Amino acid sequence: MKILIVEDEPSLRELMSRTLKAERYVVETASTYVEAEDKLAVYTYDCILLDIMLPDGDGLRLLEQLKKEGKRESVIIISARDSLEDKVLGLELGADDYLPKPFHLMELSARIRSVARRSRGDGNREFVQGNVRLDPAAYRVFVGEQELSLLRKEFDILAYFMQRPGHLVDKSVLAEAVWGDHVDQADNYHFVYAQMKNLRRKLEEAGATIELKAVYGFGYKLVLTDQNA
Repeated sequence: MKILIVEDEPSLRELMSRTLKAERYVVETASTYVEAEDKLAVYTYDCILLDIMLPDGDGLRLLEQLKKEGKRESVIIISARDSLEDKVLGLELGADDYLPKPFHLMELSARIRSVARRSRGDGNREFVQGNVRLDPAAYRVFVGEQELSLLRKEFDILAYFMQRPGHLVDKSVLAEAVWGDHVDQADNYHFVYAQMKNLRRKLEEAGATIELKAVYGFGYKLVLTDQNA
């Protein structure tokens, strides 16, 4: 899951970023309205943590712009302005939740998980494709009844595809989602190929009935093995 933190207070921004990275989220940050606007114009995120009191603009205007453009990112407003009017306006503009400052980081994490479950359309925390079951909360993967041992990035890659079965994913989109926005500075995608090779081998050796199929010149997609013909 990829998160953008839009927060102008440096210590809080760093604390939130460090906490969420420890929970294995891919985290990017923006400290101003303009920086957030620039990032959202180029990159996509699963969830945006949006402070509405920014030094160079109103976060609610940024939220309104996102929804007008049809963006599907979940948005949790975080603000010291704990007024009923701000809550109502934020929710009416399309925010998924509103968390007033100060807040406990455990509550922030719980709100993010709740929003993620709602965005999937149900309360099920697990993803299942074929005989593979992935539990994002516990960071565990099972092939049948046997647990599969994966490295962190291998798990993140598999989680990304398990949420998008049958979707063709470009290697650059995958790299950005799993490694973060800084990958656009990379000279090549050898790190993606290496992780994908290892993950595909582990799934095959475990007898998984899914495959991360390479589509030459385009990227990869998750398919059931009986659909490979």
